[in-house]
Amino acid sequence: MKKWLIVFVIISSLFSCDIRNNRNNPNSLARMDSGFTDTTSVQMIDSVYDFGKVVEGQKVEHNYRFKNTGNKALVVSAATASCGCTVPEKPEEPVKPGETGFLKVVFNSKGRVGQVHKEVTVISNAYPKFPVLQLIGEVTSSNK
Repeated sequence: MKKWLIVFVIISSLFSCDIRNNRNNPNSLARMDSGFTDTTSVQMIDSVYDFGKVVEGQKVEHNYRFKNTGNKALVVSAATASCGCTVPEKPEEPVKPGETGFLKVVFNSKGRVGQVHKEVTVISNAYPKFPVLQLIGEVTSSNK
């Protein structure tokens, strides 16, 4: 009897818990996007930024540019980075049709020596969705 109870608890736990990381689960991002009724389109002017080489401890800032190519206001509701060393700042105001918007990203290179590949996911009312923004480069040791 105890054996069956243990098996039942284990099986129930597996089915009742979502053990996936929802932050990186595309389905959870799709659920966030599905709340928009007035969609528009977006054209990325730059979605990859290569900052080259920086010395550890320097901060890298970049403004990713995009254009609202639709006929409704483009609303960026959230922007999240792949780690805490990268902080995106979404535009606070909607981007009007035909206008260019900016999404600022600040990367802190402290403790990040080596090759860097960071990603920023943008949630908006754009369809198709924003591509994943990429920040790449190399952080060198300050001892060199």
